[in-house]
Amino acid sequence: LPDLPSEGRLVTTETDAIRFAERLLALLDEGSFTATYKFAVLLGLMDLCLEYSDRFGEPPPMVTTTQLAGKVIELYWPQTTPFEDTSGDVLRQNTGREAVILQRIRTFRHAAAPDPGCSLHRARLQSARSFSRLVDDVEWTLVLMPLPKLQRFGGADNRFIYEIEWDDSITRSRWRSLEFDNRISFVGAAAHHLVRLSPLLRPLIQQNWTEMVGRLNDLDVARLESFLFGADRVSLQPVRKPLTELQHGACFYCGRALRSPGDVDHFLPWSRYPDDRLDNLVVTHSACNRLKRDFLASAPHVARWAQRLSDHDRTLSQIADAVAWPRNTPRSLNVIRTTYFRLPDGVALWDEDHHFTPSNHGDLVNAFDPLT
Repeated sequence: LPDLPSEGRLVTTETDAIRFAERLLALLDEGSFTATYKFAVLLGLMDLCLEYSDRFGEPPPMVTTTQLAGKVIELYWPQTTPFEDTSGDVLRQNTGREAVILQRIRTFRHAAAPDPGCSLHRARLQSARSFSRLVDDVEWTLVLMPLPKLQRFGGADNRFIYEIEWDDSITRSRWRSLEFDNRISFVGAAAHHLVRLSPLLRPLIQQNWTEMVGRLNDLDVARLESFLFGADRVSLQPVRKPLTELQHGACFYCGRALRSPGDVDHFLPWSRYPDDRLDNLVVTHSACNRLKRDFLASAPHVARWAQRLSDHDRTLSQIADAVAWPRNTPRSLNVIRTTYFRLPDGVALWDEDHHFTPSNHGDLVNAFDPLT
């Protein structure tokens, strides 16, 4: 990693990462799952490690329960609309009564955003006070239930991901007190492993989540995963025109003129990290979008993306405000930078057409120069 003093860098080995992955697989196989909360917590922690990494791609040593509550709401938000195969019902995600977190989100959604196409960002803007109460409710549920229990499997507590300063005997009054420590502190190199293994762990956790929802609702999982986690769950239409104007009517990747409206593409692929925030969106030819698919773009594309962010920060903010679109530049930048900084040399990066270029760490670091 660039410019990071050796004494400040946590050194991990392939064996460490494999051991961590095997323990996580054991948790998924043997853990007691009565609701999908544990999947949401694992994905939420992984996302926070990416979002709050530093400029060297180093993940944070801890996150808070409040931050995790916000991520869990993001994950469940699109899942609180009816699935087409359930006659207008919302999918069950608990073996007993409706899961509390989903119930709270649905209540907020009904009051603040009855339109099923309303984004979480817009709903939050429209009902800031109600959203704050929602975060509060979800945080308490996480503190009480999944966080103390997540790492229990095989008949024992296996705290290999994080440490917390409470157990499942916690009371709401203690949680409300000034003495409550809401930190979720990562154990050893756990945060590094979550970041490093995220391209493999994310689809695995999503698959387990999908299979559980399928069992609870007696549904075939073929189309269910797309509903729960698919990139098309939010229409990108509102940002197509202003981003096309920002790109002077040219495709972001090949630079040639757009003869049709074009596609809005996730610069960092959705399969690696689900980010609909404005900085991660570019307009492309449909052909370029199909060719790039879920591949990472090559260093010249990264450099162009970084230059756009540097040169047009104000314009991007104006677009976000005009169409009420989410934008959080530090988080999107951290995720993209960390993803590229942690690539080993020689990974195939998409360049153009059917051409790929092997990754080079130095070239990728230099690509972010406009933002340093």
